[in-house]
Amino acid sequence: MELKQYWNIVKRRLLLIALMIIVVCSAVGIYSFLFIKPQYTASATLIVNDFKDSAELLPSIDAGSITSTIGLIKTYKEIVKTPSMMKKVLNEYPDLANSYSELSGKVSVGSVSETQIMTITAREDSYEKAANIVNAVATVFQKSVPELMKIDNVSVLDQADPTEKRGPVAPNPIMNIAVAFILAAMAGIGLAFLLEHLDDTVKNEEDVEMLLGVPVLTSIPRFKESDAAERGTTTTMTRGTGRGSNVSLDT
Repeated sequence: MELKQYWNIVKRRLLLIALMIIVVCSAVGIYSFLFIKPQYTASATLIVNDFKDSAELLPSIDAGSITSTIGLIKTYKEIVKTPSMMKKVLNEYPDLANSYSELSGKVSVGSVSETQIMTITAREDSYEKAANIVNAVATVFQKSVPELMKIDNVSVLDQADPTEKRGPVAPNPIMNIAVAFILAAMAGIGLAFLLEHLDDTVKNEEDVEMLLGVPVLTSIPRFKESDAAERGTTTTMTRGTGRGSNVSLDT
């Protein structure tokens, strides 16, 4: 099929495609604006040193110690999400969640590539709750490291401020509607081609040639009443006495 034929198929089913796009985008928009609860995120930042000793100064920190500390961060990231750590947080802050598994689902841990920085992020339905969670997890983790690793090398650089006003990070209705528009358009076009493939009726000269394998010698154009009026001719239909209908043209 040529590109023009593809375009003709789309044009014939344009109403169907447009209807699908309108319905899907409207449904996604209504759901995003009215039914999805806004979500907020807050983050706390920690720094992991090779050691933390006030008697030692910066000159003793070399590239090798930094490299080993970066490797240690991978261990710390796993420790933060363990059930034992979440249980410790809930023991000190029981209002944060109903269970340690629920609390763990709200918390994520990341790190800045090739640095000694760790970030603890929480997601909640209010920024205040999210800030309280990350601050609690960061504090409990900092206090637990000396006991677990026999070294005190974690410091909290930045805590989240529960009183700060932040906008929600989800949902994003505009993005949802844009994605819905693209998917609905693709689905509508695909449905149009499917219906065209299943439709075996003859519509034009090309269909006749393809079906019979012979060229079309002539065609009768569709005659509309408006065309007759433009030429000063009126067409009347009268019921005859026979079984069919007789057509008479008055000029």
